[in-house]
Amino acid sequence: MNELRDGTVRVGDAVIHVVEAGPLDAPAVVLLHGWPESWATWREIMRLAAETERVIALDLPGIGGSARGRAAAAKADIARTVLGAIESLRLRDVTVVGHDIGGMVAYALLRGYPELARAAILDVPVPGVEPWDEFVRSPFLWHFALHSVPDLPEHLVADHLAAYFDYFYDLLAATPETLTAEVRAQQVAAYAEPGALSAGFDWYRAFASDVEHNRRAAAGPATSTPLLYLRGAAERGGSIGAYVEGLRRAGVMNVTAAVIDGAGHFPHQEKPAATLAAISGFITATASRQETGRWGRP
Repeated sequence: MNELRDGTVRVGDAVIHVVEAGPLDAPAVVLLHGWPESWATWREIMRLAAETERVIALDLPGIGGSARGRAAAAKADIARTVLGAIESLRLRDVTVVGHDIGGMVAYALLRGYPELARAAILDVPVPGVEPWDEFVRSPFLWHFALHSVPDLPEHLVADHLAAYFDYFYDLLAATPETLTAEVRAQQVAAYAEPGALSAGFDWYRAFASDVEHNRRAAAGPATSTPLLYLRGAAERGGSIGAYVEGLRRAGVMNVTAAVIDGAGHFPHQEKPAATLAAISGFITATASRQETGRWGRP
């Protein structure tokens, strides 16, 4: 069952590229990539997880096989599209796992849709949730400002995608050699169309609206949906405890943390077995949580 199955689902006007593995009747793990990634960043995790889980990796709207014009960039809007894909696929007992920008989308799902059984956020701060303001002032995040400028990064990067993406893979990974040439090439191809490149930069341009949305959510009711906050031990950005405490202060009442030794910003590629073990352990530990919603446990 670890053979990859390629397909699409239509959500409104969007066509979303999905890649699946595992038994169709198994609990579902939905995988959301970050920047500069595509569904292919999850290839090894999918191979390992498919024995027991139905694993579904998406190309986020506007990227790769989901590129159909310039897509909405606010994470709450992307979350609504992911929700539509989940419902179209009739998934059950859904765990959403998001890395980087995908983690921000996972947070929007966590706060907006109580049907979700659980979520995991990998290697990313959440806009508007402490220590976001401190984090974005860090000099190593210079690209946040560049990517937020209208049109300029497209002109600078379009003819140098592989070199530009490799810079981030090699800088942020503790073991860059584990990010294979095959996956790197697939991810360059996913952003090769002008609209796809803009869609990726638009995620950064939407941070201000994401901050506002998440602060409104924090001022409202708390959520008890279980959340795993996971990152590589070599990730930058200070103590993981500050991020967990920020999530709790924002109203996420059931959050746990895990660190993957020997990994940097890409633990799902650098240490896929250890990353999957942490996610699987979290799913098992929260499996007794009963849900009556469409995506929860029957």
